[in-house]
Amino acid sequence: MVNVENLNIQFLNQEDRSLINAVKNVNFKIKKGKVLGIVGESGSGKSVTSFSIMRLLDESTATINGKIEFNNVNLLSLSADHMRAYRGNKISMIFQEPMSSLNPVFTCGDQVREAILLHQKTSKQEAQARTIALFKEVQLPRPENIYNSYPHQLSGGQKQRVMIAMALSCNPELLIADEPTTALDVTVQKMILELLLRIKEERHMAMIFISHDLAVIREIADEVAVMYKGDIVEQGPASLIFSNPQHPYTRGLLACRPNPEKLVKRLPIVSDFLKPDAALDTLNLEQYSIDEVKTKRSQLYAQEPILEVRDLNTWFPIKQGMFGKAKEYIKAVNDISLEVYPGETLGLVGESGCGKTTLGRSILRLIEPTSGQLLFEKKDLRALNKVELRKARRDIQIIFQDPYSALNPKVTVGRAILEPLEVHELHSNYDSRKKIVLDLLERVDLKPEHFNRFPHEFSGGQRQRIVIARALALQPKFIICDESVSALDVSVQAQVLNLLKELQSDFGLSYIFISHDLAVVKHISDRMIVMNKGRIEETGFPEEIYSHPKALYTRNLIAAIPGSKSNL
Repeated sequence: MVNVENLNIQFLNQEDRSLINAVKNVNFKIKKGKVLGIVGESGSGKSVTSFSIMRLLDESTATINGKIEFNNVNLLSLSADHMRAYRGNKISMIFQEPMSSLNPVFTCGDQVREAILLHQKTSKQEAQARTIALFKEVQLPRPENIYNSYPHQLSGGQKQRVMIAMALSCNPELLIADEPTTALDVTVQKMILELLLRIKEERHMAMIFISHDLAVIREIADEVAVMYKGDIVEQGPASLIFSNPQHPYTRGLLACRPNPEKLVKRLPIVSDFLKPDAALDTLNLEQYSIDEVKTKRSQLYAQEPILEVRDLNTWFPIKQGMFGKAKEYIKAVNDISLEVYPGETLGLVGESGCGKTTLGRSILRLIEPTSGQLLFEKKDLRALNKVELRKARRDIQIIFQDPYSALNPKVTVGRAILEPLEVHELHSNYDSRKKIVLDLLERVDLKPEHFNRFPHEFSGGQRQRIVIARALALQPKFIICDESVSALDVSVQAQVLNLLKELQSDFGLSYIFISHDLAVVKHISDRMIVMNKGRIEETGFPEEIYSHPKALYTRNLIAAIPGSKSNL
C-alpha cells in the first residue's frame, strides 16, 4: 500500500540560510492490514517523515525529494487540490497533543461532523448520526453528551478518543498515529493501544505508529523502523528487533526505560551505548544488593519525619444550595495521612484524576486544603500567615509537570533561576547570585552560555533541567516532583531520573515523586503510595507492591505497564 523510497527532507535555516538535513535516504514499505512502528527520540525525524506523507510540511521552508507512493500514486507529484482528496479521506492522522489539535471554541461533535461533511456527500443529520456512532466505536462514555461537550471538559484519554474518531470518520486506508499515547496514564494507554488494534483488524487498514518508547511499539507493531538523526539505523520484523537488536542505538532505547523486575543504581542512557568501547551486556546495570537496601531503610526510618500529613482533605464544591452553601463536593484529597523522612523518596502513583497532583499542591498550600494538618519539621504549615509561608517555601520547592509553561517565555533562563534568590534576599549582590546560578547550570549538565538564552531555545529535557536548577536555587530540604518526566523521551527520562538521584545523594534532599507510571515510581522510590479517587489504596516498599499488590486497582496498574507480567 505504501512505498517510501530515498526520502530526503531538508529545512531552510532562516537565520543563516543554511540547509538542515532532517530526513536522509529513508526507505520503507507497508502492506495492507499491517502496522509499521517508527521509533526514535525527539528530533530523530520520525514525525517529519509522517508529515511528509500527509504533505503537511511548509513547502516554502521544506524541500522533499524521493518517492512516497500510496496505492501506486506518487503523493509528492500531486497538486495541492488533488492531495486534499487524499488527506483526511484515504490517509488520516492522529496528532500527538489532542488539546492543541482540537478547536477549543467548537464542540467535539461539531469538529468530527465537519470532517465527515468535508469529504463525504451526506446531510448534516447523517453526519451527526455517523459521529455519534464513531464515538461509540471508540468506546467513549455517553456519546451523545460527548458530542455536545467542549475539549476542555474531557479527560486526556477521552480527547484522544475523539481524535481517533475524527481520524476514522472517512474510513481511511492508512492511519498515521503520531505519539498518540504520550503522557497518558498507563491504563489509558493500554486501552488506546487495544482500541487501535481492534479497529485496525475490523477495518483491515494499514497503520504507521510513531513513538519514542520501544515498549509501546512492541505492543502494537508488526514491523519496526528505528530512526536516529534522520536515518533509519535498524529495520525489520518487530519480533526480531526486540529479541536480537543489532544497532547500539536500538539497544540503548530498550535499556534506558526502567525495568520493574530490576533495581538498578543508575539507569543506562543512549549515549552510553554509542561509545565505541561500550560493554553492552553489562553497561550500567549494577543492582542494589539486599543488604544495601536493608541498611538504607534502617537509616532512613530511624529518623524523625521531615513531613507529616494528618487527615488532609481538599474538597471542591460542585453544587451550590440556597444562600451559596455547597451541597456536593469533589473530594480530590480525602482523609490522607502520610510521612516523608529526610533523604527519602516517597513515590505517589495513580491515574489522572486520582488526586495526586492536588495532594502535592495542597502540601505547598498552592491549593488551600479544606482541613487537616501539614507538619513540616514539626511546624504546621496551615497555621502560617503569608509572610511566614513564603519563608517556609525556601525549604519546600516543586518541579512542575510541564517545564515550558512553568518558565516565562520572555525571561532568560539565567534570570528565571536567579529571581528566587532576589525574592528571598539571599547572597549580597547580583554577581554573587549569578555565580550561584552558573554553578547550578553546570550541576544539571547545562553550560554557562545558556544563562542568556530563552526557554524556547532548549529541548524538553533541557527545560526540565532548568526547572530543576531553579528548584535547587534556594537550597531546599524537600522537593515535590509532579509528573516531572512523564512527557520526556525515554532516554532523556533516564537522564533526569539519574540526575534527581545524584542531587538527592549530594544535597540530602527529600522527594515526593508523583507519576502515573508505576515502573518509573518503582525505580526511584524508597516507599510507594498508590492513590485512587482521592484516597490511599495501599502503601509499602516498591518491590512488595509490584510483586504482591493487595488492591485490584494496583494490579490493573501493573498489568497496564507495556511488557508487564502477564500473570497479573
